[in-house]
Amino acid sequence: MTRQEARKKAQALVEQMTTSEQASQLRFDAPAIPRLNIPAYTWWNEALHGVARAGTATVFPQAIAMAAMFDEDAMEQIGEAISIEARAKYNASQAQDDRDIYKGLTFWSPNINIFRDPRWGRGHETYGEDPYLTARLGVRFVKGLQGAGDHLRVAACAKHFAVHSGPEALRHEFDAVVSKKDLYETYLPAFEALVKEADVETVMGAYNRVNGEPCCGSKTLLRVILRGEWDFEGHVVSDCWAIRDFHEHHKVTNGPEESAKMALEAGCDCNCGCTYQSIMDGIQNELIHASFVKESCERLFTTRFLLGMFDSCEYDEIPYEAVECKEHVDLAVNAARKSQVLLKNNGILPLNKNELKTIGVIGPNANSRIPLQGNYYGTSSRYITVLEGIQDAAGDDIRILYSEGCHLYKDRIEGLACTGDRLSEAVTVANHSDVTILVLGLDETLEGEEMDISNGVGSGDKADLLLPESQRILLQTLIGTGKPLVIVLMAGSAIDLSEAEEHADAVLLSWYPGARGGRAVADVLFGNVSPSGKLPVTFYRNIDSLPAFTDYSMKGRTYRYMTEDALYPFGYGLTYGKCEVTDAALQNDPAVDSDLELSVTVKNFGDRDTDEVVEVYIRNLDSPLAVDNYSLCGFQRIFLAAKESRTIDIIISDQAMTVVDEEGRRLHDGDHFILYAGISQPDRRSTKLTGTRPVEIEVNLQ
Repeated sequence: MTRQEARKKAQALVEQMTTSEQASQLRFDAPAIPRLNIPAYTWWNEALHGVARAGTATVFPQAIAMAAMFDEDAMEQIGEAISIEARAKYNASQAQDDRDIYKGLTFWSPNINIFRDPRWGRGHETYGEDPYLTARLGVRFVKGLQGAGDHLRVAACAKHFAVHSGPEALRHEFDAVVSKKDLYETYLPAFEALVKEADVETVMGAYNRVNGEPCCGSKTLLRVILRGEWDFEGHVVSDCWAIRDFHEHHKVTNGPEESAKMALEAGCDCNCGCTYQSIMDGIQNELIHASFVKESCERLFTTRFLLGMFDSCEYDEIPYEAVECKEHVDLAVNAARKSQVLLKNNGILPLNKNELKTIGVIGPNANSRIPLQGNYYGTSSRYITVLEGIQDAAGDDIRILYSEGCHLYKDRIEGLACTGDRLSEAVTVANHSDVTILVLGLDETLEGEEMDISNGVGSGDKADLLLPESQRILLQTLIGTGKPLVIVLMAGSAIDLSEAEEHADAVLLSWYPGARGGRAVADVLFGNVSPSGKLPVTFYRNIDSLPAFTDYSMKGRTYRYMTEDALYPFGYGLTYGKCEVTDAALQNDPAVDSDLELSVTVKNFGDRDTDEVVEVYIRNLDSPLAVDNYSLCGFQRIFLAAKESRTIDIIISDQAMTVVDEEGRRLHDGDHFILYAGISQPDRRSTKLTGTRPVEIEVNLQ
């Protein structure tokens, strides 16, 4: 069904409604209209990394972990698997007339905000700090979700539009002041790509203001940019209770009727919240014009017709057996394997089973299910923690000793015990083991969304980059044993790992790896697969060099603008192979063709098979408007057997050779560029850590 056909059907149906009925359909919990055979529908559903909050589903690695794969094809496959499960669950719910929240087909995912500051608690919901990477992964995820059939398999949503990345505690009243250059250079490109390339059906507004306008009522964002410049034809939904913030927190209106008017006239069609219940009062008081209500109602029903809700469609027969099927579980575990980032390795990894009799597994995240899940998750029928994964992989010939070591953030585990009540046990385990695997990090109780029940401190944001004190003490204590030490970090954001970098034998970042992520961690530790993830965010040494959390200028932030060396740079990650780009050359004439065709030769000099990610960055040598350093402009994940050499082609879009001026205009300015093709970005820290430098290619457009 084309959008034009769906729109005509929607217009015909909406025409039969009273204004009051139209207004009722703009609520996220739209009631039934029996006389028109319209069933009740709840628009609120989540699918960040699997169908969430609706019972059993495959729980994939958290979004930031999926980003670390640097794998567009995998993102589309995961999106497709999620949407198949969504349809299977929807079909089953509909058969029982269950129209509860989280059981529909309009999914408020993905989160494509830019993770500009590592203190933001929701950053692990995103694809990292780079607009190009976020756009490329987001486009493919949306295509996987929505499908390419006659109907939408599900309706995806690009959120939160726009300029939204904390602080969580201030989001209901905060005004994100941003220059037009930063807006169009960093904060908007991923949204534009999802609208123009992926035809994303929904856009969700953010809680905050941008340059004085509440996002869900911003004519600049919603009418001028989204529908005007980008020709967006889908519908807009508010973040939950964000329109109420107009009068209660932002103080830009005097009450719910004025707030509803502002949102409707800007083009916000669906209200997650309660403010649109005042629409009819606003109409009766001649404050709100009914034409805006009708326009929004037509857009919402266009989406419902595109989903095939009022007709039979090709997805109606997807069986419930598709939910958490073996194919999807295997896909999730494989994603967890590919997402892990090896930050340090002095040769201790992979562990050799033939040389080990006892392994000590220690740490608050070692046997916890919570960090497997991230946030916005479904329910798995089985969870495999890191401890369980190691136990399963080690077999009967290796003894596994375990100690929790410490609480995740409290100074003791047992309430009546003394401070550090598990430290002595942890030392005992380490002393009786050939190697210690220390599983540290965070979970959704320490980094997440403001007002989540689980967030006990900081509204979900982090005050700094340090591990909780209890874990720092545990780390220092185990370093003091002098035993071989491998650290597995489970977290969704940058952590200060300076002490681990100095003293540990290896550091493996496993993120929040999904319900059965412990199996994937064990596979990497024992060398069943080689780690191959890359950092989608910068791991700063500390926050001393970062601007204030509330400063939305990009100066000094992320790899594109920072001036100091990172602890672990964006794009960095080791493997068990020894890969290097040995040659790169342009295959076309840059003075004639708009896009660049780059041929890259990569060789694995090591004796282990591995995946590797080829990364290409571009620097504009001429324009004063260029980003301070360079920008990612191409990447490709490849497999290389031991000693294998491969040549691949990477297309560099013409847009990579543009800049954004102070008015937000994207233009060509400069003829001389350098492309860097390697397995990391071309900074000196990455060169030191990887032992290899990217190949440089000069580009002259004249």
